[in-house]
Amino acid sequence: MSGVVTGDAVVLGLQSARLPSRALAVLIDLVVVWAVYLLVMIGLAFATASLDEAAATAVSIACFLLVLVGAPIAVETLSHGRSLGKLACGLRVVRDDGGPIRFRHALVRGAMGVVEILMTFGVIACIASLVSERGRRIGDVFAGTLVVRERIPAARAMVVPPPPPWLVGRFAGIDLSSVPERLWLEIRQYLTRARELDPFVGRRLAERLADELVALTGTPPPPGVPADAFLAGVVAERQARDSRRAFAPSSVEGLPAAPVVAPVVAPVVLPPVVPAAGAVREEGRPRATGFAPPA
Repeated sequence: MSGVVTGDAVVLGLQSARLPSRALAVLIDLVVVWAVYLLVMIGLAFATASLDEAAATAVSIACFLLVLVGAPIAVETLSHGRSLGKLACGLRVVRDDGGPIRFRHALVRGAMGVVEILMTFGVIACIASLVSERGRRIGDVFAGTLVVRERIPAARAMVVPPPPPWLVGRFAGIDLSSVPERLWLEIRQYLTRARELDPFVGRRLAERLADELVALTGTPPPPGVPADAFLAGVVAERQARDSRRAFAPSSVEGLPAAPVVAPVVAPVVLPPVVPAAGAVREEGRPRATGFAPPA
């Protein structure tokens, strides 16, 4: 099962959905849509009882188009490719390049779905999905879309390989504030799939990503360091900074630490000294101090 490959030979972490999961999602969607359609038709049967046969037929056709065709198109457009069945099965409809679908993609899929699924009971869709390498039906081919799996088992998740040990900590002073998330995503995708690429294509892609990173950070790789090792070292440095930031949420990278303010101690007010009983001196007589003047 292959992922989605962009024009830059970057393999996105998307797994194409196969026939069993897609069939289950379509079955859930059909049950929900047909239940809504039957409820609407029962309500229209009472509401159009006084109409003639031609008007009742027109209302039935309009209800069929709105509920069985228009509703799935609207749901896929508003949810960006996730109907109720696909949401339950962990699937999603995306473009060939991995981006979210729009109204025109959902419209083509829905129009072709009338023939593939409704009129032929899904026979044409099943045959097309079995023949297609990525499990696409005819509606996906005409619309330029692909059904992918959103929920992937954790054991199969790809992790970024660590850099060489002699590169750990070499980029502690590099400025990463101007690197956009788009470039980080491309670098991580390349590092996780580098072994699956052709060596020549992988080397050119690594050099292009390294050139973009150098242009944004202003820090060239050390002499003799390959482009892929340089990318791995910089990504490891960013992950280390994110880990430190996570364990120290009050600190913000690039800002000075807050000054330590000494606590304010309130002055201590001593109570007045009350002389003991019998210790009141006589009026006009000086108090003895114990000092004797020299003779």
